[in-house]
Amino acid sequence: MIIDLLRHGETELGGGLRGSLDDALTAKGWAQMRAAVKAGGPWDALVSSPLQRCARFAEELSAQLNLPMHLAPGLQELHFGEWEGRSAADLMLTHEAELGQFWADPYTYTPPGGEPVAAFSERVLQAIGDLYQAHAGKHLLLVTHGGVMRLLLASARGLPREQLLQVEVAHGALHRLALSADGGLREVA
Repeated sequence: MIIDLLRHGETELGGGLRGSLDDALTAKGWAQMRAAVKAGGPWDALVSSPLQRCARFAEELSAQLNLPMHLAPGLQELHFGEWEGRSAADLMLTHEAELGQFWADPYTYTPPGGEPVAAFSERVLQAIGDLYQAHAGKHLLLVTHGGVMRLLLASARGLPREQLLQVEVAHGALHRLALSADGGLREVA
């Protein structure tokens, strides 16, 4: 199965840790996503995080391409708890040591009230496994978030878990992965 991963574009409330906050795309965010998919596909189906910064674009593209689209809650962003909506610069003023721990190894430090990265990883990989069961042999476009893409790209690249947050994923970025029956991921150029 081939999976194209598309990160949502810029959002109205801007940077910081968006997590489960459900803010809308800006005009620039819409443009970023439209530009990213121009040369993409052809896809057999679209799958999206239910958060509007992903889902509204997926709905538009589904209608344009006359493709089936469904929402996958397992592809939502990591929930950052009390850190949601805050920027790294802001957190450096109040939680410098904790932020450092999180950036050094997000699997060993969970923001207060947040979702542990191990649970996030399990949720995302389960969603990917479910997609494989439903769409083996197909080419899907997944409209999702930076954290989900970092997790999948880090796995495909064989990176140690401490390097998860070092994977760069820009707004509107499009990456292609191949998923094998055993759950193995590899990046495709």
